[in-house]
Amino acid sequence: MKVLIPTPLLSYTKVPEIEASGATLMELLADLDRQYPGLRFRVIDEQNAMRPHMRFFVNGEQTFNIRQSLRPTDSVQLVQALSGG
Repeated sequence: MKVLIPTPLLSYTKVPEIEASGATLMELLADLDRQYPGLRFRVIDEQNAMRPHMRFFVNGEQTFNIRQSLRPTDSVQLVQALSGG
């Protein structure tokens, strides 16, 4: 499936759109980490929780469930939230 990568993580993938697979978002992240070691740790923590600055969208809809089911035709977008003051 198509995965869109945010600019801050391009140091891992070198391109903004990549292909990965998984039956759940967690499996997709594992496949991404297999292809691009270290990427998974940048988006989820040691307890398998989404990092506060990351957002996940599946087919344009935000999800907070890393166990969400995925289909091969789905599109996943990782977004790094902006902060400021």
